[in-house]
Amino acid sequence: MMLSDTEVKDLQLFLRLDTRADVKGQATEYILGLTGTRDGCRYLRTKPGLLEALVTLTADPSIAIVKDCYHALINLSADETLHDPLVKEAHVLPTLFSNLLDPEYVFADRICTILTNLTRHERTCREVFRVMQEQQLSLAKVVEIFCTEGFNQKAALHYLGPLLSNLTQLPETRTFILDKERCVIQRLLPFTQYEASVTRRGGVVGTLRNCCFDHTHHEWLLSDAVDILPFLLLPLAGPEELSEEENEGLPVDLQYLPEDKTREEDPDIRKMLIETLLLLTATKVGRRIMREKNVYPIMREFHAWEKEPQVISSCEKLVQVLIGDEPEAGMENLMELEIPEDVEQKLKDLDTKEQEQIDETQLHKEELKS
Repeated sequence: MMLSDTEVKDLQLFLRLDTRADVKGQATEYILGLTGTRDGCRYLRTKPGLLEALVTLTADPSIAIVKDCYHALINLSADETLHDPLVKEAHVLPTLFSNLLDPEYVFADRICTILTNLTRHERTCREVFRVMQEQQLSLAKVVEIFCTEGFNQKAALHYLGPLLSNLTQLPETRTFILDKERCVIQRLLPFTQYEASVTRRGGVVGTLRNCCFDHTHHEWLLSDAVDILPFLLLPLAGPEELSEEENEGLPVDLQYLPEDKTREEDPDIRKMLIETLLLLTATKVGRRIMREKNVYPIMREFHAWEKEPQVISSCEKLVQVLIGDEPEAGMENLMELEIPEDVEQKLKDLDTKEQEQIDETQLHKEELKS
């Protein structure tokens, strides 16, 4: 049931820090209930005063009220049409960034989820990045918090992984991560095998994939300075016995794997790992290095093991490049080939649809968990 303008004004009076706790509690519960439906979220889009009140009450002394406010903000931020009202009218970002930096903040995980939702699409992602800089929350600080185990003893901060992945939609973020002097990407690589959280693993793999769209860095990424290949291949490698010749051609970390070696359990992550490897085959030097490092036997065994059709399809594309003939002169860089506009648009539409399906799955998992 939607409220009249008079009732909205009355409700706003209850959503204040100096209001009695029981009255505030009932008011925030009502707002939370509205955010549980799409129509309710769209209704609140036209009520910036109520959105602002939710942000203000994240500083309430009552843990129950603060929890309801964050839950409501997660629901609202999951709807793209609410992004502008939340960011530009309710001014949610400064509050979120300030609390995220507090190593004692209990609701930091919910903040990471909201920021991940808000950065799913490039336009709002750019606005989030701009406000981050205004609030002096640098990318370096985000990476430091992400890589510091136990930065916040009360929150796991796993959703900083998808946040980083979303931010790498922006060239500024990719430039920062791929800066040869900063060693950022080297700090992120071990998280491709972070067993405690599929969310954190997936976020890092998504970050690496996005960074690999810049083919000018491929040779450096595959070199000993970064050595990205073992971190992408090890999650895809199983316990199958390879020949001595095949083993000796592999990177050291992939040679003679134990009988209890398991593969990445999440099919979305397996697909992203393969897509990252496929991107690294875009240049002639990338293909040469990956053939020299014996990537094919790992993918051959993976293909025989994999059951998910979409992942199998990605694997087959990679194998075709690894064992196929080299492109003719002038076409060696696969990223510089011109793709007809209609084909390119279809590919982009498919990619967007697929990413939205992944995002919805993650949001559903988060909702069930909470």
